[in-house]
Amino acid sequence: MSPSVLKWFLPEAPDVFGMLERQAQVTSEGMVSFTAWAAGDVAQEGAVRRAEHDADEVRRALIESVRDAFTTPLPQEDLFAVSQGLDEIINGAKNLVREAALMGVLPDQAMEEMACLLEEGVRQLETAFRHLRDDSVAATAAADAAIKAQRRLERVYRKAMSELIENRDLREVLARQELYRRLTRISDSAVYVAERVWYSCVKQA
Repeated sequence: MSPSVLKWFLPEAPDVFGMLERQAQVTSEGMVSFTAWAAGDVAQEGAVRRAEHDADEVRRALIESVRDAFTTPLPQEDLFAVSQGLDEIINGAKNLVREAALMGVLPDQAMEEMACLLEEGVRQLETAFRHLRDDSVAATAAADAAIKAQRRLERVYRKAMSELIENRDLREVLARQELYRRLTRISDSAVYVAERVWYSCVKQA
């Protein structure tokens, strides 16, 4: 059967790369708001929540398209995993700002530094997705940059945790420990997505 005839029977392949890039873009926008929140603009909590909602809408469209597609440029399992990882990043940011408000704890310098590194990592992931379809070298380079930003975040985390020893307010210490750990879990999600980009590029090679 000729390709022109097949088009009558097979659904058109969705632009999954474009949808992944869009999800990363919305997530990146949310992390910009998250960084502003961590810098002291607590009113940005609403912007973080909106970004999480918008990212959910993009992800839902992606999942539906992948599920209904006859073929996709990457295995469905890989697409689901990457999209889920991005979702965990923005969900983590939303949950953190909500938890901080419930505990009555304002962000500090360490949280701002970690938020900046998360924002940098997600921005690199956005670049990776932009190149994923046609430039695996550029995609993996951006994924590497995302991972390196998270390695720097780990150093900020360790320093911040050690400095809590000097704080005599047990309530604040416990609250900040939880928030710092939440930031590292968001960072773990960013590393996971970056590693999946590497894995996807290797499979396409």
